[in-house]
Amino acid sequence: MIFQVSSRLDYLVSFPSTLILNIHAQKTTGQIVSNEQLMIDPQMPWEEIQFDQSDARFVRLETGNVNSLTISYSATVDCAGEVVRADAIDMVPVADMDRRAIPYLFPSRYCQSDRLGRLAWDLFGQIANPYEKVLAITNWIHDNVEYVAGTTNSGTSAYDTVTQRTGVCRDFAHLGIALCRALNIPSRYFSGYAYQLQPPDFHACFESYIGGKWMVFDATRLAPLNGLVRIGTGRDAAEAAVASIFGRVQLKSMQVNCQLAPGQNFQPVGPQQLVNQGVSLENSHVSSAN
Repeated sequence: MIFQVSSRLDYLVSFPSTLILNIHAQKTTGQIVSNEQLMIDPQMPWEEIQFDQSDARFVRLETGNVNSLTISYSATVDCAGEVVRADAIDMVPVADMDRRAIPYLFPSRYCQSDRLGRLAWDLFGQIANPYEKVLAITNWIHDNVEYVAGTTNSGTSAYDTVTQRTGVCRDFAHLGIALCRALNIPSRYFSGYAYQLQPPDFHACFESYIGGKWMVFDATRLAPLNGLVRIGTGRDAAEAAVASIFGRVQLKSMQVNCQLAPGQNFQPVGPQQLVNQGVSLENSHVSSAN
């Protein structure tokens, strides 16, 4: 499926600062990026950087002495997701897991799986099938945590969310990750552009490593799982923030958009379909063509 994504960030700058932005669509075997543009007004030097073992594409720039700054990004992204039958997903023991999935078993800053172990096992420990287990976690969060904008902040953790029972997509994702990790299921944070998300914004959900694949889940149910374009992946939001600011810069406005490219026939995978099938966003274009 081909999407056209764009974002615009308008900042007020109080004094010379450094920004590290994470708004570029990732370039992977499952995401082919074309017609890409990054515009910075006023013009200033910038560099794209990547860190070891990460496909995230960060932009680093220094504001200099400007008072205002506008950053605009656009791209066409061909995403090769895969729909997987739920009954074909088996549990992978920790001893047999891909070593790259192991770090996503451990507690992290916003996902304190070590503090939520008893709750996770009491609620979901009796479910044997791993896909059904993660789906039950996702449904429980949707039914027991209210989506309310402005009720949490950048310091809110999964433990806070399960206590307060309110949050936004970031908090729903952190809680899902923490509960999955408490049940020995590697899980990671996903940030991206989302088709049909209202109001349009950057979106967060999570992926769990089950059946040898990273399967995507979204407890908010605000966007179809096969309508996501990956920007960032990490242990939690600390590793996939849209903007990290070193200095004094204030966000004045933000616009985000994700639309289907012309000629696409989109069939959304929603909550009703997820009982029998899951979505993996890591399928490659090569394998899907065979």
